[in-house]
Amino acid sequence: MGFPVKFARNRWYVAAYTSEVTRELLPRTICGEALVFYRTQAGQVVALSDRCVHRRFPLSESHLDGDNVVCGYHGFTYDTSGTCVAVPGQRRIPRTARVPAFPVVEQDSFVWVWIGDAAEADPAGIPRAPWLDHPDWTAVHGREPLDAPYGLLVDNLLDLSHETYLHGGYIGTPEVAETPIKTEVDEERQIVYVSRHMDDAACPPFYANSTGITGRIVRWQDIEYHPPCLYLLHSRVAPVGVLPNADGSDPGGFHVEVVYAITPETENSTHDFWAVARDFAGDDDGVSDFLRESNRTVVLQDVVALNTLAKVLETERDGYQELSINIDTGGLAARRLIAAQIAQGAGAEPARAPSAAATG
Repeated sequence: MGFPVKFARNRWYVAAYTSEVTRELLPRTICGEALVFYRTQAGQVVALSDRCVHRRFPLSESHLDGDNVVCGYHGFTYDTSGTCVAVPGQRRIPRTARVPAFPVVEQDSFVWVWIGDAAEADPAGIPRAPWLDHPDWTAVHGREPLDAPYGLLVDNLLDLSHETYLHGGYIGTPEVAETPIKTEVDEERQIVYVSRHMDDAACPPFYANSTGITGRIVRWQDIEYHPPCLYLLHSRVAPVGVLPNADGSDPGGFHVEVVYAITPETENSTHDFWAVARDFAGDDDGVSDFLRESNRTVVLQDVVALNTLAKVLETERDGYQELSINIDTGGLAARRLIAAQIAQGAGAEPARAPSAAATG
């Protein structure tokens, strides 16, 4: 079974970092929907369809008048609910003059948007990444465009054995590929867990240069994937033999939370949001700069590989059978859960009601 190409519409997706959404109109395509984002004068985030109802001109190529968007082509003006409040040359506004507004929530440094049925948009269903704006943690982040289906990135992140071969010299060491994994699936909560614990591993530059560890390490990789959008890698490193205390405290360990928001742009392109949060050297700008540049290099290595793979798959003959082994169990579970989410939300339409207002 290949990865589903379509999208689970009745789900929350990361559309932007909170810092990206300002008083400037921000265009972004999510699950094939062209959207425009902006902040009201009070600071709330608004998400509207990025197409004027009149002649489909992009609202992102327009301008704000207070909290209203004025189309740059013919002046149709929309409030934060998507309702048209002014048209050129007449006082009567057509009843159908409105654009879809989409529910949005700001949480953990992300702006989340709901693409499907607005009545089903429950903010309690948004998975958490609290380290990204927690005062005891320091985070760096970025976003890279991927010219490949989002499923290829999900496969990539759920099988970290590729670090040994694709990311050698940054985060990959032989032990990552050599160590067996443990995979569990929480069907009720819709979470895939993949764990790899290395008791005696080489310390890659990514950790040696950020933590100061010079010898071999204990290295734990505990993946927590919330289909379809949020991927969390709970990473722990420490000198060999240094383990958490019986009470769960871990003063000898260094903890890094690697977060990916995997947001489909179209069926063949993806927004790759990435962040790295740490609980050590929080005030050291040099460590922040190093982790930002190192992780971006790793992400770009993945982008190159996945863009290449996407082109190859486009030319594959029908009926090609994938070969999967134990390292693929997490990715296969993710495919199954996402396929079920897509089937569950089949036919879900984007928010159309003008009452779908933004929340801060």
